[in-house]
Amino acid sequence: MSGVTDLDATRMTAAERRASGALASIFALRMLGLFLVLPVFALEASRLPGGDDAARVGLAMGLYGLTQALLQIPFGLAADRLGRKPVIIAGLLLFALGSALAAWAPDLTWLTIGRALQGAGAISAAVTAFLADVTRDGVRTKAMAVVGASIALMFALSLALAPPLAAWIGLSGIFVLTCALALLGIAVVIWVAPPEPPRPQPRAQRRDSGMREVLRHAGLLRLNLGVFVLHAVQLAMWMAVPALLLQAGLAQIDHWLVYLPAVLASLLVMGGVLFPMERRGHLRAVFLAAIGLILLVQLALWWLVAPGGALPGLWSLGLLLFVFFIGFNTLEASQPSLVSKLAPTHARGAALGVYNTLQSIGFFLGGALGGWLVQAHGPGGLFAVCAAAMLVWLLLAWPMQVPASKRSGRA
Repeated sequence: MSGVTDLDATRMTAAERRASGALASIFALRMLGLFLVLPVFALEASRLPGGDDAARVGLAMGLYGLTQALLQIPFGLAADRLGRKPVIIAGLLLFALGSALAAWAPDLTWLTIGRALQGAGAISAAVTAFLADVTRDGVRTKAMAVVGASIALMFALSLALAPPLAAWIGLSGIFVLTCALALLGIAVVIWVAPPEPPRPQPRAQRRDSGMREVLRHAGLLRLNLGVFVLHAVQLAMWMAVPALLLQAGLAQIDHWLVYLPAVLASLLVMGGVLFPMERRGHLRAVFLAAIGLILLVQLALWWLVAPGGALPGLWSLGLLLFVFFIGFNTLEASQPSLVSKLAPTHARGAALGVYNTLQSIGFFLGGALGGWLVQAHGPGGLFAVCAAAMLVWLLLAWPMQVPASKRSGRA
């Protein structure tokens, strides 16, 4: 009988599947709009008045991540106090408004303002907290994996769609599409997403202590460091990997032929390993192994681009990207799930706000420092620093303890 109970505890109910699909679609619609811009932004923005200044183009590109980092915690706190849905809708409206402004922008200054306003719609913490509210501990990693898989697929899809879309409708047209996707996300929140479950109201003294609890929790601090390193390394890698693919003989418009199979195959491997191992109580081992895989990928890339060595070929790069995405998608699924389990229920939005803030800062610094490292020390220097960062994370993550899942109810 206990075996049946254990099995049921790790199976998603129909309501949990619907909720996960709805909330993952909100993430996917927003992230598709964001990712479609990335492969073509620098080239298209350079054609606007003021676009001849590469530093200003870089600021317009990265300002989204900075404003999002600044507002993740306030949005997370607001989601704890005002409810998840109102905060998500407000964030998507800001994102849609920023997209419309960027589509209209007659020059780089207005495009920069539009990008900043896009970033002000910092809803990641609210959506993730909502997902944690409507799923049980035993299936939460699966639910987070649905979200992570949707984001990974949108990233790969955008690499294939962005160049032809830019040629057809231009950068302004892509921003119009981004605005439409955000409005569609609002419709999903209103008509498709499940009702918010009642949450325990924090006592008066807890209203002020929730953030202090989050910032003093060793397990949460470890996960916050991890998401910062993970996304800094991810973005820094992409300052060098596209050039390596070009050197291997693959035209830029065909890079998706490597990215998309690597992402899809990695999702299959992740699903076949992560969830069975979590059911058997081995999530810690899988988590640490995923960090180790990304560390090995950075070391392999460093070795391949070392002076005097042969340039990596398409097959070796494809294999390394496949291994990278196995580790990356595993961590993307398990880390927010662990944050939601470790955080006090009354401060879950705040905890995920801090987590997503560090994620955004990692994006911002990964791109900025990655570009500088490639320019100053070449791709070898970049991959060496990425490997060192992953090693530090692995050492700090080693003492982690995975909280036990509750058999029933929502935590």
